[in-house]
Amino acid sequence: MINLIWMLLIAVGVVYAGFNGRIDQVTQSTIQAAESAVLLSFKLTGVMCLWLGIMKIAEKAGLVKVISLVVGPVIRFVFPSIPRQHPAMGAIILTISANMLGLGNAVTPLGIKAMQQLQTLNPDKETASPAMCTLLALCTTGLTFVPATIIALRAAAGSIRPAEIVGATVVVSLLATVVVLIADRLCRAVFYSRGRC
Repeated sequence: MINLIWMLLIAVGVVYAGFNGRIDQVTQSTIQAAESAVLLSFKLTGVMCLWLGIMKIAEKAGLVKVISLVVGPVIRFVFPSIPRQHPAMGAIILTISANMLGLGNAVTPLGIKAMQQLQTLNPDKETASPAMCTLLALCTTGLTFVPATIIALRAAAGSIRPAEIVGATVVVSLLATVVVLIADRLCRAVFYSRGRC
């Protein structure tokens, strides 16, 4: 559906430019945008390699395990319906830990694995379980302490101080996580009271 919307927007833009005699501007803008995208991707590749390398060193040094130990009790409180030794718990802890370290590329496969594990506990395979909804909400807010991807994008775009957004990112993602957890608990209470959960 998204592809159809993008196709429609592009087609309308080209037709509108054609009717107004500006098709040359569309061609020139397309070439410039493609060139800018390639240049940005090259800049971004170097910075992302640096940050992902640092994060890989941190992972090998045991930082992810330390975060997992700290986060574990909180995750067990947030997901009380998941048995303590179930593989879903480990997958959720790894997903949240990767999110906290700003490893956006790692969060997606870990999140998918966690959802697959949660599906094994789901009594109704056609509907998302409350735990699945909570995990999705937590991944969406993305509590982050080291926003590596954003820092890389800012550095690639030529920012003088690309890491100055760390404080704001931590505060905003923490507030978003708290709000989403409160909303999750309120929604669960409403659905439980109506017998729909």
